[in-house]
Amino acid sequence: MTPARWAALLALAFALYFAIQGGEYGTTHLLQLRREEAEERAQVDRLQRQVDSLEVAARAIQRDPRTQERVARESFGMIRRGEFLFRIVPGDSAP
Repeated sequence: MTPARWAALLALAFALYFAIQGGEYGTTHLLQLRREEAEERAQVDRLQRQVDSLEVAARAIQRDPRTQERVARESFGMIRRGEFLFRIVPGDSAP
């Protein structure tokens, strides 16, 4: 093979490599962006499920009397008339 053919072959190989990998946004960058897009879509799906469950909980707190009572009892220590509230206070651990 003549040196001119080697140079042409080398130039063709470089042009092919530059077409695939070269420039500001090469193939590896495209693959990285696709991976990042998939991760972001998964994050959006997780957050959407969380928002949906929080909306269901908020709706239940606004409209369901049982949920309202449970929240009032758990969060604020409220009791019904006639009930007694017992609080257990840990004693001193000193001997």
